[in-house]
Amino acid sequence: QVQLVESGGGLVQAGGSLRLSCAVSGSILSINAMGWYRQAPGKQRELVALIPSGGSTNYADSVKGRFTISRDNAKNTVYLQMNSLKPEDTAVYYCNARIPLRSGIEYHYWGQGTQVTISS
Repeated sequence: QVQLVESGGGLVQAGGSLRLSCAVSGSILSINAMGWYRQAPGKQRELVALIPSGGSTNYADSVKGRFTISRDNAKNTVYLQMNSLKPEDTAVYYCNARIPLRSGIEYHYWGQGTQVTISS
């Protein structure tokens, strides 16, 4: 069983900061890319940031320069540091981990989501 447990969401004022964490546990051999997605009310889920096991990170244009994704492979944990938050960043944030199965297929696991609310 693979579990992703998120933490760090909450309510902050515009201009503030939050740090999200997501710890992956269970029977896993390795983790390929890890990422954060978000879904605002009435909108589709969108990619916020992605960090591969090696190589450069990717960010949505709307968060570039404000958000930073990082990972601690020893802890199987991914982080999202969010600075200069805006009301439009309000959404449920989901952690995603792409884990190779023994069959060779890469499976996407998801966290339960954590609410981030930015007040103006």
